[in-house]
Amino acid sequence: MQETFYGWYMKCQSDTDTLAVIPAMHRTKHQTACSIQFITDDSVHTARFPGEAYCRRGKTIYIGKNSFNKNGICLSVDTPKLSVKGSLRFAFLTPPKYDIMGPFALIPFMECRHHIYSMCHTVCGTVYVNERKYAFVNTLGYWEGDSGRSFPKQYAWTQCLFPQGSLMLAVADIPMAGIHFTGIIGIVRWMGREYRLATYLGAKAVMIRNGILRIVQHDMKLEVRLVKRASQPLKAPVMGDMARTIHESASCTAYYHFQKAGQTLFSFESSKASFEYEYLC
Repeated sequence: MQETFYGWYMKCQSDTDTLAVIPAMHRTKHQTACSIQFITDDSVHTARFPGEAYCRRGKTIYIGKNSFNKNGICLSVDTPKLSVKGSLRFAFLTPPKYDIMGPFALIPFMECRHHIYSMCHTVCGTVYVNERKYAFVNTLGYWEGDSGRSFPKQYAWTQCLFPQGSLMLAVADIPMAGIHFTGIIGIVRWMGREYRLATYLGAKAVMIRNGILRIVQHDMKLEVRLVKRASQPLKAPVMGDMARTIHESASCTAYYHFQKAGQTLFSFESSKASFEYEYLC
């Protein structure tokens, strides 16, 4: 049995609340299991399931009584420590123009592959997590996923929904064919236009230090800065096993500055940013 994992990250955000739901399947040489992680502004909860609870039919994932697809999420978890009930509907999804991995999507045996299904969409519905109500009425959502064997040893990831735009940036140490390089993938969606930053388009990381990422690609510059953490522990895959603990701030304070051809398109600080910084420095 080959070690592998497959997971979706479905973030929903209102003016007052953030809820990210992560359904995942993980398989080692010895067993298959699945899980759903729930991240809020100030907590994280995990529901674990046996491998047979996972099913994929077409473009819908089922884990027990829970379902996930482009139309939304239906949740039903009832354990002694966790109760999650409710449903969320998605509409007006905005997928990228083409695969975020670019030509790397064609390379076999990559440690981790990233997928973006919607940079921004509307969310409607209500979810109760241990009786705490999370209500979303024409609010915003973001949807991405990962698959492969393991998360990169060192990486940084951020995502932010903001007026007239949305962005995602991931920078990671990538092992390939006995060498390592810094891989970059990112999309800035601004005023209806898509700006892509990627290694395969010439992007370079000129700074990765102390929560600061500075990316340069031809006439584009993106700086991201983690200002104030609000991190929660999450489980991440190592050779298919959810054995690694990472830390995500689903809703924290971050600064973003984006330039194109010497012109600043936006520069702002958000208290609703999502951030993972797993570099040692």
